[in-house]
Amino acid sequence: DALPILAGFGQMPLVPVQLLWLNLVTDSLPALALGMEPVEPSVMEEKPRSASEPLFTRRFSIRLAWQGLMVGLQALDSWLYDEREYVLSDPTLADATANTMAFATLTFCQLFHAFDVRSETQSIAHIGLTSNPAMNKAFLVGMALQLSVLLIPPLMSVFRVCALTLTEWLVVLGLSLTPLIVCEMEKAIRRAKR
Repeated sequence: DALPILAGFGQMPLVPVQLLWLNLVTDSLPALALGMEPVEPSVMEEKPRSASEPLFTRRFSIRLAWQGLMVGLQALDSWLYDEREYVLSDPTLADATANTMAFATLTFCQLFHAFDVRSETQSIAHIGLTSNPAMNKAFLVGMALQLSVLLIPPLMSVFRVCALTLTEWLVVLGLSLTPLIVCEMEKAIRRAKR
């Protein structure tokens, strides 16, 4: 939220109620579902961790940082997309639509990304979509909740969002899927190097 203000846009991409909703939808059910993820078959082949090794290793911290930055940049890019589209014709519409797109992108991004973090090394295709039914349920509930906020007029006014065009929905979907695709490619490269 601070980056656009520092860049001189004067508006935060998300309002407080959206931030609270985002944390509720993306950090509750998917996190519980990840806790029910089956143990990977190769876990016994891994070397034991040293008792003095920190919980957040350097490699894990770097991966966490670049993936978090990537998700944040997707939301910022969706926000800038509509700021660029409407700023000359209708700045008020630009702010409302850009805010909605950033909100939608960030939420969907995290819901899709939850599938990727199920394994540090294995692809979604290898793990299978049916191996953790709890994740599928958490994803569907999260999507249903987010879509209701973005499509049902009384909820739209509470969460200060506006209707999106088909093109804007496609931009949101494309940006939301990008981290999942990039992370799957990164895992494939790491597996190939091994």
